[in-house]
Amino acid sequence: MQPIQGASPRPPGEPSPAPSAAGEQPLSSVQRTVLERLITRIVALSQLQSAEVWAGVKHDLGLKNETPLLSRHFPAAEQNLNQRLATVQTTHATRQIVQQLSDLLPQGNNRQAVSDYIRREFGHSALSQLTPQQLKSVLTLLQNNQLTIPQPQQRPATDRPLLPAEHSALNQQVAKLTAATGESGKQIWQSMLELSGVKTGELIPAKHFTLLTTWLQARQTLSQQTAPTLHAIQAALKQPLEPAEWKEITDYSQQRFQATPQMQLTAAQVQDILNQVFLRRAERQPDILEVRNIQPIFSPLFAPFAEPFKAISARPGLALIALIVVMILFWMVV
Repeated sequence: MQPIQGASPRPPGEPSPAPSAAGEQPLSSVQRTVLERLITRIVALSQLQSAEVWAGVKHDLGLKNETPLLSRHFPAAEQNLNQRLATVQTTHATRQIVQQLSDLLPQGNNRQAVSDYIRREFGHSALSQLTPQQLKSVLTLLQNNQLTIPQPQQRPATDRPLLPAEHSALNQQVAKLTAATGESGKQIWQSMLELSGVKTGELIPAKHFTLLTTWLQARQTLSQQTAPTLHAIQAALKQPLEPAEWKEITDYSQQRFQATPQMQLTAAQVQDILNQVFLRRAERQPDILEVRNIQPIFSPLFAPFAEPFKAISARPGLALIALIVVMILFWMVV
């Protein structure tokens, strides 16, 4: 009797061979469908191709690219794809927020409003430095018209706002002070805004640039000293106190802290005294009136005669006649 074609002969009574372990079988159709749906969502939200995602999953699982996924690989592969999907969803949402912000920034004064807000709230000056959550909060405020800034107020010609280069220089000093003290950049900028006396939405006047630079440098220098005194403050100032200023500050320290020039000061006392130096020097800054803003002082009644009078005054023979004419006109008006 011949055995059935294709089947190996087996002695009578011997049990059938056990099927291979379940985990070593290829992916089931259900498992493969689950993974393929995840990959389809990832591809739709990113620039990746399906083959790249499959290769990435195998790499993360420690498999060679030509090695097929088995049933035992399914849990880890599904988790890996869910993590990848969460990442691309976050990236996609961030791109959408940035695009919406880019559409809104050119409108009205939105760009300036956003710049002021993120510098004040987050200590940054560029959207690229914000987290997705911070970007979303900025977009929400902008969409709800909560980031408007007041119309520019008329300022003297010498009271212009900080130039970008000046602002960048202050930002570098703030970063150094943050590294030295651990204080947040947002808090330091808020202190500078308050010292400069500007309202919400306004920019720091450029006339305070030198004073703020001195204030930042002195704070950084004194933060490295274990026992600062008034003498140490004097030495840390880029522009040392003049005798009159020294007397004012020592009197202030005595009245407020009962501190002598040799007494050790706390960090809070040092900052308070530096604030006083800034404020007192800011009060002494002269308001310079530019020549182009000075108007001639004479009665409009005689304005038409000003230039002719200059011409005839250069000729002595006509000076007397001109004087008589002016007196007659004056008498007629009165």
